[in-house]
Amino acid sequence: MEDGIVDIEKVKKIKKIMPSDDLLFDIAEVFKVFGDTTRMKIISALLEAELCVGDIAEITNSTQSAISQLRVLKQAKLVKFRKEGKIVYYSLDDEHVSEMYEMAKRHIEEEYERK
Repeated sequence: MEDGIVDIEKVKKIKKIMPSDDLLFDIAEVFKVFGDTTRMKIISALLEAELCVGDIAEITNSTQSAISQLRVLKQAKLVKFRKEGKIVYYSLDDEHVSEMYEMAKRHIEEEYERK
């Protein structure tokens, strides 16, 4: 509130269309998952191809960490997997994941260009 002035009509209109607290909580949880460099490396790699755990571990220069990060990504429904024999292959769950990643990447790259 600025100087005690509130545009009641605007506030009512916006409150009416605001997402529920539950939905906003879930959105915040997705962004938390994006808040880890290893997970971003995994998503970046999966933008290029479906990969097995060994490939992902090699790309991210980690072993156990890659596996635990894949679990977090899977629980957040950002990646999916399929089994072929004993090998598990991971890919992005859908195009929304790549869109979120690419949008954030473009936003950051634009910030770098302004500097």
